[in-house]
Amino acid sequence: MSGTNETVEALVERSNRLGADPRTTNYAGGNTSAKGSATDPVTGRDVELLWVKGSGGDLGTLTPAGLAVLRLDRVRALTEVYPGVEREDEMVAAFDHCLFGTGGAAPSIDTAMHGLVDAPHVDHLHPDAGIAIATAADGEALTRTIYGDKVVWVPWRRPGFQLGLDIAAIKEENPQAVGCILGGHGITAWGESSEQCRRNSLWVIRTAERYIKAHSGKDPFGAPLKKYAPLSPARRRARAAELAPLLRGVASTDRPMVGHFTDSKVVLDFLAARNHPRLAGLGTSCPDHFLRTKVKPMVLDLPPDAPMDKVRARVEELHEQYREDYRGYYERNATALGGDWPAMRGADPLVVLVPGIGMFTYGKDKQTARVAGEFYVNAINVMRGAEGLSSYAPIDESEKFRIEYWALEEAKLQRMPRPKPLATRVALVTGAASGIGKAIATRLAAEGACVVVADLDEDKAVAAAAEIGGADVALGIAADVADAAQVRAMVDATVLRFGGLDLVVNNAGLSLSKSLLETTEADWDRQHDVMAKGSFLVSQAAARVLVEQGMGGDIVYISSKNSVFAGPNNIAYSAVKADQAHQVRLLAAELGEHGVRVNGVNPDGVVRGSGIFAGGWGANRAKVYGVDEEDLGAFYAQRTLLKQEVLPEHCAAAVLALVGPDMSRTTGLHVPVDSGVAAAFLR
Repeated sequence: MSGTNETVEALVERSNRLGADPRTTNYAGGNTSAKGSATDPVTGRDVELLWVKGSGGDLGTLTPAGLAVLRLDRVRALTEVYPGVEREDEMVAAFDHCLFGTGGAAPSIDTAMHGLVDAPHVDHLHPDAGIAIATAADGEALTRTIYGDKVVWVPWRRPGFQLGLDIAAIKEENPQAVGCILGGHGITAWGESSEQCRRNSLWVIRTAERYIKAHSGKDPFGAPLKKYAPLSPARRRARAAELAPLLRGVASTDRPMVGHFTDSKVVLDFLAARNHPRLAGLGTSCPDHFLRTKVKPMVLDLPPDAPMDKVRARVEELHEQYREDYRGYYERNATALGGDWPAMRGADPLVVLVPGIGMFTYGKDKQTARVAGEFYVNAINVMRGAEGLSSYAPIDESEKFRIEYWALEEAKLQRMPRPKPLATRVALVTGAASGIGKAIATRLAAEGACVVVADLDEDKAVAAAAEIGGADVALGIAADVADAAQVRAMVDATVLRFGGLDLVVNNAGLSLSKSLLETTEADWDRQHDVMAKGSFLVSQAAARVLVEQGMGGDIVYISSKNSVFAGPNNIAYSAVKADQAHQVRLLAAELGEHGVRVNGVNPDGVVRGSGIFAGGWGANRAKVYGVDEEDLGAFYAQRTLLKQEVLPEHCAAAVLALVGPDMSRTTGLHVPVDSGVAAAFLR
C-alpha cells in the first residue's frame, strides 16, 4: 500500500500547488487525477485505480478525503455501454458503479476525461491565459501558432463523457502532444509522472501568458473614457457605501442575497474603457465562470458622480431591462432546446458593474458573493487576453443555458443543505466584544448571519470576530456610538463588507452606580451619550440603509429591567434605559411602513461575562445590596420568581426569537429576560 499512499500524496501535493496560484486555476475550478494500483481486500489481487478530485472540491485545499476513487477497468468499460451524447448525463450515475470500496468523494462530470485519457496523470484547469486562447475568435489558429503540435485544439463541447472520449482520441492520435486547449473552456494536460504533469500544465499556461504579453495590441478594451474615470479612493468608497443598499435591494428581488464589493485596478480599468459595455454584454464563457456570475452582468451607464436620484431611477430601469432580458434568455432557449427544464431560478443580476466605482457581486452567503467577484475578475482577464490577440467570442447562449439549467447542476443544488434561519442576513451588534453583545453576535452567526462586531475597543472587537468566524462570517471594528461620524463609518464598513444591513442590535452601554446626590453632570451626559444618543445615531444610520434596500429588517434594543423598575442609586442608568425603551415604541411606529420591526430585550442580573459589571458596576451594586461581588449573580437569581441566574446566552436567545422567522408579525415588544421580576412586569 506504500505505493498507493505515495501516488495519493503526490496527487494532493500537485493539486495544492496548482490551486494555490490564481493564474493557474480559479477557486473550486478544474480537477486533477492519478492512476495507480492497490490491493483489492476481497480478492487479494492488485487492481488499477483512478484517483480524481471529487465534485465540488477545491484544488488549493484538496485533501485525500476529497478524492473520488474508482476502478479504472470499470470506468473504461463504460465506453461499451455509452448511449451517445444525447444521453451522456446517464454516465454520471454510472460512475457510482465504478467506485472502489466506499469510493471517497462523489465523482464529478469530468471523471471520464481523467479515466479515458491514456496517461498516468492528468490535469484539467481553468487558467485565465488558457481560456483567453480558448475564447478567441481564431483560437484554433492561435493554438497552432503558439504551441505548434505540442498542444491540440478541441472544439467546444459541454463537459461530460463525450468530451472525455474526444480528448482520449486526441491524445492517442498526437503522441507528441502534452495537452490541449478546450474551446471556450480551459486546458487539459498530462504526464508520465505527477511532476511532469504539473510542469506540462504550467508550460501550457505560461506559454500562453508570454504570448499574450508579447503580441497583445494596445488598449484591448478600447481607449479609456474620461467620464468613466475612477473617483479617488475615499470618494469611491463613500459612493460605494451609498450605492450598496440600493443595489443589494435590486439583486435581492427574487431572493435575499449577501453582497461583496471590489474596486481593484483590474475592475476599474475595465470599466473605464470604451468597449466595456459590449464585452460585458457578451457574457462569460467558461462554465465555472457563468455558473457563479450568471450569463452576463448588469452595467450602470452613468458617470460615477451622477446625482443619486438619477442613479436610482436609472438602476430601476436597468434592473427591469435585465429581468426581461433574462426571462427572454430562459424562455427562448427552453423552447428551442425542448425537453423538461428546471424552473427559472431568478432573474436578478449576480454582478453589477459601476464605472468609476467598482463591482458589486451577490450570493447566498458572503463566500459565494466574494467568489462570484473573483470569477468575474477572471472573466475580465480572459476578455483582455482574447481581445488583445483577436476578439472575444464566448460560447453560444444556448450552450450556456444547457449548462446553467443542466439536470446535473439542478441535482447538485437540490442536494445542498437547508439554509440556516438567518442565512443571507447581515447583523450589526454594538458593544459586542464581551458579555451580552458577544453572546448575541455569536448566536446570530451560528444561525447563519454575517455579523459585524462593533466595540469601543478595536483589539477586542477584532479578537471576538475572529473567534466567531472567518472574514466571510464576521468583521470586528471600532466605533464610539456617541460619535455620529464613527457611527456612519461603522455602517459604511458593514455594507461594504457584506453588501447591506438587515439587523441591528443596540447593545453598547455603560453604567455607574451612584445616588442622585453623587451623580455628576458628566456622569449623566456620558451615559446618555452612549445609550440614548448612541442608540438614536445607530438606529438612524441603519434605517437609512434599511429603507434604501427595501427589504425590511430588524432593530433590537438591549434595554433593562431598570427601564420599568425603580431601584436605588442608579438614576442616570435607569433614566437612560427608559429612554431606550421608548425609542423602541417610537421607531416601531415610524418604521413599520418600511417593513422594519423594532423590539427590545429587558435583561436583569446578567453578571457573568458582563463588561458593565466588570467595570465597577458589579462592585457598586454588590455594596448596595450588602453581598460579596462574586455572589452578585446568585443574589439576583434568588430575588426572581424562577430563582435562576440569567446569562448572556439567554439574552442572545431572546434576540434570536425576535428576529427569526417565527415572530415576523411582532414589533414594539419588550421581552423580559430576568428570570421573573414581578415589579418589572410590563403593564
